[in-house]
Amino acid sequence: MKKIIFIAASTLFLTACTEKQDYTDRVLEVMKQDRDVADYKIDPEMITDCIVDLSTSNMPGLFPLDPARLMSYKHYTKMLSMDTVADTDKKRIFDELRADFGSPKALAAAHTNYTESMMNCMGSVLMKSEDVEKEKGKEGEGTDVTKVEAPAES
Repeated sequence: MKKIIFIAASTLFLTACTEKQDYTDRVLEVMKQDRDVADYKIDPEMITDCIVDLSTSNMPGLFPLDPARLMSYKHYTKMLSMDTVADTDKKRIFDELRADFGSPKALAAAHTNYTESMMNCMGSVLMKSEDVEKEKGKEGEGTDVTKVEAPAES
């Protein structure tokens, strides 16, 4: 009996890890192609971790192994893969996503969740980088030793 429970728990855990990893990988691919990430010289892996953590907290399901959460990872991955779909298949995939999420409104809410997570993470990363730059500037002011010449008398 213990072996059956162990096997079932292991299978569920591996499935959960796979679904979340697929979602994380897809977000990373999107971030590597994002112009803002490149322009602001943001580490794509760091922003990906932030986006996945933030968007996951707003997904259905109470805990990581919840079947609703696992399906959300799968649906979000599919939603983010729309740019890789051939133009002729986009309408079909879009209709599938509406059905997967349950309604057009739920699909819009999921897209909003992802977009808000991305924007919040971008803002957070940029604020942190500004704080680091300010600290570097303050440290440089106190340690910069230069000769100051007296003004010439007239």
